[in-house]
Amino acid sequence: MPEHQLLRIKQVQKKTGLNRTQIYAYMKLGLFPASIKIGPASVAWLEEEIEQWINTKLSNR
Repeated sequence: MPEHQLLRIKQVQKKTGLNRTQIYAYMKLGLFPASIKIGPASVAWLEEEIEQWINTKLSNR
């Protein structure tokens, strides 16, 4: 079974250079990977989806 790495908001911010507000705004518009609920008040993102998003941005520049 593949191993998936989950990133918390601070890690996503550091990796992408986006702030929290931008991340949630892009998610709402469907322009950023959706978060995964991991607890009652906790979410995370799949690292591979964040990497794909970054790679798409790089290839479109």
